[in-house]
Amino acid sequence: MREPESMACRAAVRATLAQLPELAEPAQPSEPFRPQLAPPRPAPGAVVLAAVSGGADSLALAAALAWVAAREGYRGGAVCVDHGLQADSAAVAARAAELCRGLGLDPVEVVRVVVPDPCPDGPEAAARTARYAALSAAAQRHDASAVLLGHTRDDQAEQVLLGLLRGSGLRSLSGMPAHRPPFSRPFLHVTRAQTQASCAELGLTPWHDPHNSDPTYTRVRVRRAVADLERDLGPGVAAALARTAEQARADAQVLDELAARLVTDLGPGPYAVAHLSAHPAALRTRVWRRLLVAAGAPAGQVSSRHTSACDRLLTHWRGQGPVAAPGGVAIARRGGRIHVVAGHTVN
Repeated sequence: MREPESMACRAAVRATLAQLPELAEPAQPSEPFRPQLAPPRPAPGAVVLAAVSGGADSLALAAALAWVAAREGYRGGAVCVDHGLQADSAAVAARAAELCRGLGLDPVEVVRVVVPDPCPDGPEAAARTARYAALSAAAQRHDASAVLLGHTRDDQAEQVLLGLLRGSGLRSLSGMPAHRPPFSRPFLHVTRAQTQASCAELGLTPWHDPHNSDPTYTRVRVRRAVADLERDLGPGVAAALARTAEQARADAQVLDELAARLVTDLGPGPYAVAHLSAHPAALRTRVWRRLLVAAGAPAGQVSSRHTSACDRLLTHWRGQGPVAAPGGVAIARRGGRIHVVAGHTVN
């Protein structure tokens, strides 16, 4: 029996594990530093984990990892995160774990997390934060070379559209990275239809998350919007959005590297206004963000509103007072220099 879509999934996993260094991307200022867990490629016997919810994408990923691991000499495993957000969540996670064991994955574990309620950023963000923390801990616990995530090309397209709607800039438009240790996303060139077809080819029955049809979730509304665009404008919208992500990510990577070098060259401060003003705005935005985070501003709370206010100290100076940033950080201009201090009081 031919299994064309399963073969595509396997090829994607195999290519990702073979190219981890080429896909690697350093942590951004919005993230804590993570040690590089991925070697040049996983050595024989190395543990590679898949994050498995039981849905079609993650189930196809688990099956592909099991197939590749058996032939490449890796130990393929799985982590099934139970968010506890639905009445049957424990049973769903247990079934996903059972399917993974049936595919030959080992180790396989179910991890229960607590999602804060209420959460200032909403339940989706809270669940995502809890999930990634659990997966990172599992990677350390099992000394894993990588944790594979089942995000598809469709997910990438939706992420780009969401970034467009938010007006969040180039970094947001670049979508999800293919690899940022310890996480890798082999399926960013695989469609959701392919993962569903792979499960059908292999006789695997995926779990259908009821949240995926609940329009109160932003991601559900964005998913429907992409489907509407495909219907109204013709096929290829999702693929074009995903290509946009690749192009934007390459450009953003260059700007981020230049900003990191500039921050190093600037030193501890205070910073000459003339020196900062000499650089283009696209670079200064990233510099401001790095300076704020380095001074103690929580990365997840630093927005374009804060970096734009900082930049006006250079471009629209009218003697205004210090710019207050999250975490008790302030940016002030005094005597032709920019001062970054902890606390909102700047003399």
